[in-house]
Amino acid sequence: MTTTRRTLTRMGLAAPALALMPRGLRAADAPIRIGAPYPLTGVAASAGTAVKNAIEVAVDIINNAHPELPTLPLAATEGLPGLGGRKVEVIFADHQGNPAIAQSEALRLITREKVTAMAGCYQSSCVLTASAVCERYGIPFMASEASAPSLTERGFKWFFRPTPIGTDFGAAYASFLADRKAAGFKVDKVAVINENTEYGTSTGNAIIGALKAKGLNMDGRIVYNANSSDVSAQVLQLKDANPDCAIFVSYTSDAILFAKTMHTLNWKPPILIGDDSGFSDNAFIDAAGDLAQGVFDRSSYDPGKPGSASFIVNELYKKHAGHALDDTSARGMQGFLALMEAINRAGSTEPSKIRAALVSQDLKPDQLMIGYNGIAYDAKGQNKLAATLLVQLTGKKYVAVWPDKSAVQQPVLPYKGWN
Repeated sequence: MTTTRRTLTRMGLAAPALALMPRGLRAADAPIRIGAPYPLTGVAASAGTAVKNAIEVAVDIINNAHPELPTLPLAATEGLPGLGGRKVEVIFADHQGNPAIAQSEALRLITREKVTAMAGCYQSSCVLTASAVCERYGIPFMASEASAPSLTERGFKWFFRPTPIGTDFGAAYASFLADRKAAGFKVDKVAVINENTEYGTSTGNAIIGALKAKGLNMDGRIVYNANSSDVSAQVLQLKDANPDCAIFVSYTSDAILFAKTMHTLNWKPPILIGDDSGFSDNAFIDAAGDLAQGVFDRSSYDPGKPGSASFIVNELYKKHAGHALDDTSARGMQGFLALMEAINRAGSTEPSKIRAALVSQDLKPDQLMIGYNGIAYDAKGQNKLAATLLVQLTGKKYVAVWPDKSAVQQPVLPYKGWN
């Protein structure tokens, strides 16, 4: 598996070593380098590390033959057959959850590491800055996890995103709540609580728009600082308003903080929905899962039945990372695999040819390791076939509960929390 090469590069060793390669080897046999800036330290490090592990497994699937995955593009062969079997190398960078560092690391990956394309960055605020650098340099950018709707509204030509986004999630939550209301469950007041970066703001707006479109009554919006160390005031505000449903748009550290503070202040709504991110993180389940039993979350990933591609890939991931894939890391892996499928089909490392291959990408459900309806992009670079479902935390794992066609069990209400 590839490891981060930042130290080697800063010592000035990586570039000279590459320069000493025979010209034929450098052109025809050198690994294809992909940049991957993620939060490997800081408050989102657990999610960033999980995606890093997922990409490392994807590299193994591509670089080594995996005949047990016959339907996944590039799994059955070694390397990229469209480029003479060349292998893939990932250059990871730690943006620490800081948009300014994400921007500078993207620039370094392009100008010094000479990456062919880039995948990243988990947090939408960091994708915003890093992808702008790629756009300026004409480098394909694969946003595998970031879901802020605004990211595909910038008129970019080099930006591609296979994951469902905030508008999809908002529509799912609104439909789910409308179904509960039709079944006789009280859903008269809905509160939205979101962190204040690009992800929280943009996704919160999309959720509110979807709720209103379904005729559901909004009962306030609480916006909090993404780096908050105390959310007592926000929880007391919710306790006073007492909504029937609370929807949180939070990263891992704040999702844990909210769960613990709600327990301390003894408040819980009849329905609690977490918008993936912090709530899907294994770190959240380990730290606060016992206090958040019955929380709903959205997901595009389920391990599936033994023998399925998703199941086999999850087993590979568990062997590598020591725990199962979650929704975020699975979306990160799928985006990376889609990027490499396009590069292989382009048969070139020339950015314009890779972009053309991404524009024409048309992957079918059986070619994926995640539950999208396929991957094909609209004119803005957004996957038209992205899909999501709702899951509910039961014990130490999430179980699919909505829509009915995807459900393993029926939703359990009201929200249990810690009792």
